[in-house]
Amino acid sequence: MTTKLKELMTNLVSRNGSDLHLTGGTTPYFRIQGQILPASSEVYEETQLRRDLEEILTVEKLQVFDKEKELDCSYGLKGVARFRLNIFMDRGKLSCVMRALNTDIPDFSKIGLPDSVQQLLNRPRGLMLVTGPTGSGKTTTLASSIDWINNNHSHHILTIEDPIEFVFDNKNCLVRQREVGEDTISFSRALRSALREDPDIILVGEMRDLETISLAITAAETGHLVMGTLHTSSASQTIDRIIDVFPTTQQQQVRVQLSASLIGVISQTLCKTKDNKRTLAAEILVNNNAIGNLIREAKASQVYSQIQVGAKYGMQTLEQALFEHINQGKITKEEAFFKCNRPNVLTSLLELDNS
Repeated sequence: MTTKLKELMTNLVSRNGSDLHLTGGTTPYFRIQGQILPASSEVYEETQLRRDLEEILTVEKLQVFDKEKELDCSYGLKGVARFRLNIFMDRGKLSCVMRALNTDIPDFSKIGLPDSVQQLLNRPRGLMLVTGPTGSGKTTTLASSIDWINNNHSHHILTIEDPIEFVFDNKNCLVRQREVGEDTISFSRALRSALREDPDIILVGEMRDLETISLAITAAETGHLVMGTLHTSSASQTIDRIIDVFPTTQQQQVRVQLSASLIGVISQTLCKTKDNKRTLAAEILVNNNAIGNLIREAKASQVYSQIQVGAKYGMQTLEQALFEHINQGKITKEEAFFKCNRPNVLTSLLELDNS
């Protein structure tokens, strides 16, 4: 049976949209190429939205929503796409945001990251973080990374996700995927178990709390390549965020651990191109002795300067990446300034180029 909800989901995918926004008693909206646009002029009545959601959700998930007033889950619409759902209440009205998940994993060489990131994927152990705001392509970067490893190494890969977005086949690697809420209670519980499941590589979909972050660092220290995400916009902010999660009495010890276990940070954003597509720009930190010392000495604010001069190690600042996109004619200067963290640095790069 085709419901109004399934029609909207199908239409979203056919228009290459990313998100469907629904609130009972209002008209639906799509997000397409970063823009919020009306999906229909017809009001989606709340009773109908509830019926349509009941058709795609299990009784157990509906019970969780009715009790907690919010729910994260996933759903696969056959022949269309997989979707990530967040269902919640908005001023007493049933609401839902559905993100269409691209099940085709992009080739790592085509997502726009430098070769230095691929070199990180060859490391046998350590902590590699992919950061950025919501919708910046973090999940796609991790999926492409896992797929590259799956094609080029013989490892046991264990992923912990909420929800599972990309599904991996076993190629050269054995890949196991666990979904929070379906296969495990929480990220921290699954990560603790993972250390007894003989993995070589552990992907943590989101490092949300102290226990998960602590376990991820421990896993990286004990011989695993750990990959995870954070909602931070720069490498230095990422370091501070991890340290600040811990009580003050533990922070120095965590700095020492992080200085040794961190191998790299990819802080990325998606930019609107001149032809109304999107392209990735990323700040790349590759840990070395200088950066390790700054982390240990609580001088994360000086990390940016090391990235600026770290090209020979495969590093680049976000501003350097945006400057390169401008020179290649991919994006406008206005878009670059909108996406950058340090407008004064980008201005200096442009002035130097014109001198």
